Amino acid sequence: MVKVPKIIKKLFYNQVWDIPNNKNKVYLTFDDGPTPEVTEWVLELLSKENIKATFFCIGKNIEKHPEIFKKTIDSGHSIGNHSYNHLQGWKTSSKKYTENVDLCENEIRKLNTIENNLFRPPYGKIKPIQSRILRKKGFKIIMWDVLSKDYDQSVSPEICLDNVTKNTSQGSIIVFHDSLKAQKNLEYTLPKAITFLKNKGFKFEMIN
Repeated sequence: MVKVPKIIKKLFYNQVWDIPNNKNKVYLTFDDGPTPEVTEWVLELLSKENIKATFFCIGKNIEKHPEIFKKTIDSGHSIGNHSYNHLQGWKTSSKKYTENVDLCENEIRKLNTIENNLFRPPYGKIKPIQSRILRKKGFKIIMWDVLSKDYDQSVSPEICLDNVTKNTSQGSIIVFHDSLKAQKNLEYTLPKAITFLKNKGFKFEMIN
């Protein structure tokens, strides 16, 4: 599902699917990092384009690559929690799931002094009770409006680009992945998508 239907947004209204505004703002997000080479390439491109984005990081990757995580923070981007082990919520007990989120949060807090309250469920799959527990802990559950499908190696770079350019509208939260699996599609799509969206008058902001 590239574009999330309005009915889904209404049914799961406690989760953030887009950010309505009247200033033509859209929100680039990146899941699954930090990843050597890929995350650094993204950071260089965003710096060149003068764009701030939001990175939903996996705890074990933060632990493995703290220097890249710190570089993301120091570059002024927003950080979100993506669990420690990229758990699929529908297949995981609520206790194990929320403990895993806490483990990731511990890794984030070792290097990030700015209070973090953003969480994106891996695969976009989270049980209502898991969502409720995390929201009680103070997390905002950030989903998305537009999925690039850059991670899907059966999707061509051209289709990946179309997924973004044909579905983005004011307030859209757009998902990319700074992972090795997504690297080929990401490196083709992201620069072209940024140019296209800028030419359409969109402005990029991070999620707070």
